[in-house]
Amino acid sequence: MVVPTAFAAPDIGTARINTSMLKAGQTYDRFIVKYRAGSSELASSNMRAQALNNAGLLQGLAVGHLRRMAVGADVIKSERKLDRAGAEALMQQIAANPNVEYIEVDALLKPVFTPNDSRYNEQWHYYEPTAGINAPAAWDLSTGSGVVVAVLDTGITNHPDLNGNVIAGYDLISDTAVSNDGDGRDADPSDPGDWTIGQCDAPSDSSWHGTHVAGTVAAVTNNGDGVAGVAYNAKIMPVRVLGTCGGYTSDIADGIVWASGGSVSGVPLTKTPAQVINMSLGGSGACSITTQNAINSAVGRGSTVVVAAGNENANAANFNPASCNNVIVVAATTRSGSRSSFSNYGSIVDLAAPGSGILSTL
Repeated sequence: MVVPTAFAAPDIGTARINTSMLKAGQTYDRFIVKYRAGSSELASSNMRAQALNNAGLLQGLAVGHLRRMAVGADVIKSERKLDRAGAEALMQQIAANPNVEYIEVDALLKPVFTPNDSRYNEQWHYYEPTAGINAPAAWDLSTGSGVVVAVLDTGITNHPDLNGNVIAGYDLISDTAVSNDGDGRDADPSDPGDWTIGQCDAPSDSSWHGTHVAGTVAAVTNNGDGVAGVAYNAKIMPVRVLGTCGGYTSDIADGIVWASGGSVSGVPLTKTPAQVINMSLGGSGACSITTQNAINSAVGRGSTVVVAAGNENANAANFNPASCNNVIVVAATTRSGSRSSFSNYGSIVDLAAPGSGILSTL
């Protein structure tokens, strides 16, 4: 594991400014700011609003408060989208306040897609000797009974090969432009699709990514239908954090806290905290401070956090949340046992697992 190093001002007593997720050609209007313990801004909404207003005026725009997160940070939004230089200038201006502990972009992370080649009509990755995981022998030892796996993803669909293993989850997407279901946070983690008509990049069909991941985790098995799951007696807790164009860091962090049994404002506590939290999602840049704080809190409650290395054929140390501490980083392999051409790699990768041509409940 590595400690993120891409902070502009790491000196003790100075606000940390995480600019590693800023990219040329992209625009930003949401940020995460954490005020220091005991500060007036942390305690008073009026003082917080005044501080944000003062910083925004110096940059010629209004900055408003959206909500407080489970990790104690605040999500803020500028009145218009800023390019990389403008976003960094605003972050520097806000960080000039000595009461600011850190500030970073509330970045949109994307699902880490696993290729699903229709030629593979068998689940070779379970039993083939060359590159399979030897699941039949593992099933003699454990099938996941008593374990809850939280799948932080696009949600889940009504699927006959999943329904028997799905327990109550939550939709933690707070922005209706991302949720694609007409509302904000609620107890329905159903996936309405994450199709786009050009909001992000090119138009795209829905990925149904959460359903694919859930099937790999714990599809109903020995039912004479569909596919088998790796831990087929485990329970799946769908936590919806990804929608149209991806998912905001702030929602993902709240999802990590909630899934592990922590408290999120306005959301009832889960009755089934997850022993395992799976995040097959990511974006470029060093580990978000906010995400790291959420992971640390989840691990402190006893959850194991598993994340994808990423699909950019690059060093996983340069991607988030793969570069976070206290996580298990998983790369992808092919049917021949070699690294998948798209898989990230590097010294922070903990293990590799079949990831090319995987048949699941998609």
